Amino acid sequence: MKREITDCPEKLKEEYGFSWMEHVLAIPSPLVNVTTYKKNGLPNATMQSWCTFVGENGYHVIFGSVNKNGHMYKSCKETGSCVVNIPSKDVFLRCMATIENNGYDNDEITMSGLSVIEAHKIKAPMIAECMVNLECEFEWEHDLVEDGYSVVMCFKVVNVWMDECLFDEKSQGRYGDNGYLYNIHSPQNPEDGKEYETYVGTIKKLATYNELK
Repeated sequence: MKREITDCPEKLKEEYGFSWMEHVLAIPSPLVNVTTYKKNGLPNATMQSWCTFVGENGYHVIFGSVNKNGHMYKSCKETGSCVVNIPSKDVFLRCMATIENNGYDNDEITMSGLSVIEAHKIKAPMIAECMVNLECEFEWEHDLVEDGYSVVMCFKVVNVWMDECLFDEKSQGRYGDNGYLYNIHSPQNPEDGKEYETYVGTIKKLATYNELK
């Protein structure tokens, strides 16, 4: 039986920065690491989710919530560019380590056990170990809500790097255990308030459209 949920359930509490709907729905979103250069020339690396990828007059990355006070926002605005690095599960924990190594005087990539390579079309560092790297130029931003702390940011992809092992879907491909990773953010039961841990997930291909007919 389907139930309508209009207001925050009594057993749930609003978490700073997230609506209760975030946890009741727990809709997955891609996990990426965004890299830029700081003013001092050292690499900045920021784990991000809440993003999507769309194509119209090129290919664009839309970040739905970027904190105005965060390193990613400041360095992207200063440089006008960034690299969106997409990790596989074997490098995910090292990408997550950049959260702890985020001091201004730190090379956040190498301190996390990863390697820096230079982008070709923009001035930004890339994470060599990530299976996909998207060189991006800043396009626009818009406040998510009036007087809020976060913005929606759009970047245009100007160059793509991709591991050859991903090309053939009959071989490794882009999905499954070694493919794209997704953030499943703390699912909660709206009835009793039970909260589950945040998960990292992958996509399993079900069937082609024709096979489902």
